[in-house]
Amino acid sequence: MRLIPRSWKVRLMLVLAVVGPGFITANVDNDAGGIATYSVAGAQFGYTLLWTMIPITIALVVVQEMSSRMGAVTGKGLSDLIREEFGLRATFLLMIALVATNFGNVVSEFAGVASSFELFGISKYIVVPLAAFVVWAIVVHGTYDVVEKVFLSASAFYVAYIVSGVMAHPDWKAAALSTVTRPESAGFRNYGYVSMVIGLAGTTIAPWMQFYLQASIVEKGVTAKQYRASRYDVVIGCVFAAVVAWFIVVACAATLHTKGIYNIENGAQAAEALKPLASNGAYLLFAAGLFNASLFAASILPISTAYAVCEGLGLESGLDKRFDEAPAFYWLYTALIVFGAGVVLLPRFPLFRVMVISQVANGILLPFVLIFVILLINDRELMGSYVNSRRYNVVAWATVAIMIGLTIAMLIAQTRS
Repeated sequence: MRLIPRSWKVRLMLVLAVVGPGFITANVDNDAGGIATYSVAGAQFGYTLLWTMIPITIALVVVQEMSSRMGAVTGKGLSDLIREEFGLRATFLLMIALVATNFGNVVSEFAGVASSFELFGISKYIVVPLAAFVVWAIVVHGTYDVVEKVFLSASAFYVAYIVSGVMAHPDWKAAALSTVTRPESAGFRNYGYVSMVIGLAGTTIAPWMQFYLQASIVEKGVTAKQYRASRYDVVIGCVFAAVVAWFIVVACAATLHTKGIYNIENGAQAAEALKPLASNGAYLLFAAGLFNASLFAASILPISTAYAVCEGLGLESGLDKRFDEAPAFYWLYTALIVFGAGVVLLPRFPLFRVMVISQVANGILLPFVLIFVILLINDRELMGSYVNSRRYNVVAWATVAIMIGLTIAMLIAQTRS
């Protein structure tokens, strides 16, 4: 009789020991750019894009699990493996594309910080430099364990979006039906519609996530023996992130779209619009969530970029190393924060355009990163018995094919418009 409780206690302890990387990585992608993308999707198209959430979530779980498994089995980061297996030239080209895309994402995070505080009359010239310093100090002067605890605490605050979605009083039947069926009105010949689908996929399964998650698994010391427990961390994080994204779309569809407010320029505007249409509570929760998400992602994105580049070039990296032990890692992290925050402070800079383009760019770059991941994880010399199953390969290759197909469809639609 006592064996069952003990087995559950052991399982729970194993899960708690490895929890962090998967949950953090999945949820940080509900960032300022993501919130803006989900908000625009709800405002412009109502509930009609909710059907994308289930296939995107399935792809997210599979992709994140592959990265987690590869990190646990090999003990190496994704950039390390790409360099070793495919050479420095392929790694260098991929790193350039990743840095360019991630810089746009970093800019969008500080734009989100500025927008959330401007709702309360606080100038971006005050809050952005302060936020940049806080983000820099937490990471540079903290250990991996401390930083992870801060990030896990920030992840919990995403519940605010679920609450604000409920307070928006949506049409639950219409939302549920749109989630499981694709509306006939959906048109893939429409440039705006196709680009929004790519943006939703790109903001939910961003390329940088694979580099950060695998590096975090390695730095946390998760091994192949602990891999099964780490899967729970990945799956729970992905499902929670998808639920939050669903509620953001639903909140904006139930308020903005139904009132004919189709054009919004960022997540802050969505929060402000919720005030008269839903309630003060929903408005405050949405605005607070935007700040939390922006500050959270402004920490993670530069870290993921620094991890990827330093690993790819064979340089020292890691949050548990001192500045003098991994200077390239910390200097790149610092430069991304300084320049990312600096761009936001420029007058009349097209922040919203950068935010949206960065998410679409994520979706365009995603299949090229996934091709490397799939080839590596099916290498028996590298992964042994931990190679992909047939079902995983079907989902992974289908994701690659669909994202490339959507990109081609978007380009064709753009030439026709």
